[in-house]
Amino acid sequence: MILWLNPVTGVSGDMLLGALLGLGAPIDEVRAAIDSTGLAGWRLRAEQVQVDGIAATRAVVEVDDTSTERHASELLARVRQARPEPVAELAASAVRAIAEVEGALHGQHPDDVHLHEIGGLDTVVDTVGVAAALHALGITAVHSAPLALGSGTVRCAHGVLPAPAPATLQLLRGAAVVGTDLPGETVTPTGAALLQAAGTRFAPPPAMIVQDTAYGAGNRRFSQRPNVLSATTGTPLNASAEPMVVLECNVDDVTGELLGHVIDRALLAGAADAWTTPATAKKSRPAHVLHVLCHPQREPELTELVLAETGSLGIRRQPVDRLALPRRTTTVIVEGHEIRLKHGPWRTKPEHDDVVAAATALGLPLRTVAARALAAQPSEP
Repeated sequence: MILWLNPVTGVSGDMLLGALLGLGAPIDEVRAAIDSTGLAGWRLRAEQVQVDGIAATRAVVEVDDTSTERHASELLARVRQARPEPVAELAASAVRAIAEVEGALHGQHPDDVHLHEIGGLDTVVDTVGVAAALHALGITAVHSAPLALGSGTVRCAHGVLPAPAPATLQLLRGAAVVGTDLPGETVTPTGAALLQAAGTRFAPPPAMIVQDTAYGAGNRRFSQRPNVLSATTGTPLNASAEPMVVLECNVDDVTGELLGHVIDRALLAGAADAWTTPATAKKSRPAHVLHVLCHPQREPELTELVLAETGSLGIRRQPVDRLALPRRTTTVIVEGHEIRLKHGPWRTKPEHDDVVAAATALGLPLRTVAARALAAQPSEP
């Protein structure tokens, strides 16, 4: 899935997070990833707001410890604990980029850098939250129009500095920018670092089939234009088959509980899919074949995971091509309960976990709630 951004008033961590939540990133999955860091005393919610007539999503982050100063190494150690692993990698890359830039500016090793304005725990929530939302949406490439840079000055711990601040400019190396008359800071260090960590390409929208568009709301208001970040998802147009790898091993001495555990762990570690098939092994013993489908770059860690968890003495690998049809997710309300709908080219299906939760709360059969969810989707124009 492609993500294309149009930052006409710049970008910040919370604007990017709001846009991704507006695109349908499940907030419960985002919160779970943040919670996996062990961070305490934080809250995240999504508010639907109107910004100069545009419906947008504001990501509201609250932390009990409001100190904005701490060592970068403390934040880095925290985000590295996030799960699944791809989320930790992207979040850590963003925080590490900030530490390296600040270290270069002040002649310090990145591990010794003391962050001021961006040393708050909300940086953990923003970086891990954005990484988790990108992961949940299945974003594989990020493209962006030029970043709108503000003018004037910004006030920070080192005094009054020209906008953009020196750290932000360093983080924008390689990015496309455009000057504006918007006052002050429009691109924050966290926003710039997240775009860098996501490997953002600054170019016109790629050839793609547009899926959904959402807007992340900023906290400031400008008289010239709405302060929102436009975010659009799409699938590559006429894309070729995607190279994947299937890992397989035969197991005849593990329990069903363990197989279920391995499948769950593989999916959390970035596998595209994982499943088992029954088989008859040597000496006519009943067995299972464990299959894990993954991108080639995930093969080493998933191979190690399968071998460690199952105790198997070997594993097979087979390169395959995957053709993935475009899909999108919307949300409907059934008697006060949110249910996600997964839309493909040929059918729409309610998210099973959401249907189970609603059916349990309402005391209704699953099929009844699923039918009401399908009936609640708006008619195509």
